[in-house]
Amino acid sequence: MKRLESVALPLNRKGQIPIIGEWITLLIMHLAGSKEVGEIFTEMQYPISHGIPRKCDVIFKIEGAYNGTDKDVKLWKELGLENYYKLEEVPDVRNEN
Repeated sequence: MKRLESVALPLNRKGQIPIIGEWITLLIMHLAGSKEVGEIFTEMQYPISHGIPRKCDVIFKIEGAYNGTDKDVKLWKELGLENYYKLEEVPDVRNEN
């Protein structure tokens, strides 16, 4: 999580709104009454993480592999999303609108 969170501020400074699936999953898990990562987290993690890109304009993937990377990248490509792998490539949208 620290690696994911470490790019949240730099992305926001480019006018992007960073969303990490685990943030939302952990919030909902907590609201469901769970006190630890377990069955509820596992049940919700991929549906939430795969639902978020359907509402996104671009995807920034940090370096390295993690569980589900191949499925995520496949989904992003199917959705036709712009995929960025280097922070400096992510568009600065602060002056749009």
